Amino acid sequence: MPTPVGIGGLLAAQEETADRAAHPAAGGGGRGGPRRRRPLRTAAIAMGVVIALVVAGSVLVALVLRSALGMDKVADYPGPGTDPVTVTVQQGDALATVAKELREQGVVADADTFVRAFGDTGGKVHPGDFTFKKEMKASDAAQVLAGDGSKVMYFALSAGLRINESLDAIAKAAGVNRKELDSLNSQPSQFGLPPQAKTLEGYLAPGEYRFPVGTPAKDILTSLVSATLDELKQDGIADPAKQYEVLTVASIVQAEGGQADYGNVAGAIDNRLKPNDQTKGLVQSDATVTYGLGTKTVQLTEEQKADGNNPYNTYVHPGLPPGPIGSPGAKAVAAAAHPTANDYLFWVTVNLDTGETKFAKTYAEHQTYVEQYQQWCTANPGKCK
Repeated sequence: MPTPVGIGGLLAAQEETADRAAHPAAGGGGRGGPRRRRPLRTAAIAMGVVIALVVAGSVLVALVLRSALGMDKVADYPGPGTDPVTVTVQQGDALATVAKELREQGVVADADTFVRAFGDTGGKVHPGDFTFKKEMKASDAAQVLAGDGSKVMYFALSAGLRINESLDAIAKAAGVNRKELDSLNSQPSQFGLPPQAKTLEGYLAPGEYRFPVGTPAKDILTSLVSATLDELKQDGIADPAKQYEVLTVASIVQAEGGQADYGNVAGAIDNRLKPNDQTKGLVQSDATVTYGLGTKTVQLTEEQKADGNNPYNTYVHPGLPPGPIGSPGAKAVAAAAHPTANDYLFWVTVNLDTGETKFAKTYAEHQTYVEQYQQWCTANPGKCK
């Protein structure tokens, strides 16, 4: 017969049961035996999952916003632009509409950037046909649209262009009659130029220009000539005859210098014009010879160098050629006005890609550099034509 449990034993049993209920992990029992503690590890894993999801979500949101806000797009082009583009603005067109059209036509890189640039001009949108260029700076395009009215013509002249190339560019972009430009070009005295000047060669300043459509051809050319005369005056050259001489030297510097130190090229030309026992007053510029030939080759034959019928042949005729051989840029003009003092008599561009030019005091030294040029031509077939 079972031994009866006393009250004390019963109370102890009840307390043990209660204690196990309150602390289940402390006692045995259960099918799996003793239970293991894993709360910290489980919490760490859960927290890691949450953090990973938050980071992934943030990256996704950032990418979406970047694309939506156009943060991965070019905000502006460096300019000055390439091919002409005519855009028609209708009466009542909003600025945002025009900006969108300019972006779609490839004139500006970003519509919002253009809108801000146009706001800086203080101008208003006018209806009409406007001539822009592909890949213009937003500020430049804004100036075109902010012109004085319905139509603006735009063109750019590069340094080194010959007169016919410049007149071609003006006629094409500005819609000016080429025959009228030729007539004006043959009468340089109308622009206040000295008697030595037979054309406007050398006087049409390189740069970007904007004129209202309908601007007379003479007014356009006068503006370009004035820009060159102003540049000469800023360099301290006020006498018209001296200006012509400086422009002639500057045009040779522009054509011969490549990316060289224009001041040293001008200094070497200055030395050649002085009495010396090596060059005997001959400038010996390939660029002047090709100008007289009407070509732009960098390879001359000995026969061409000996041709006395070419008035621009500075291998035969001492001193400067009859006049400028192109439109020099401001740096070349400044160099010709103030040549760098040196002892150089020779120079040669030894790398047509980089424009690297080497200077020499003697003909023997010069010949070593000429050999370097010839080696470069051999290593780069087709580039020395």
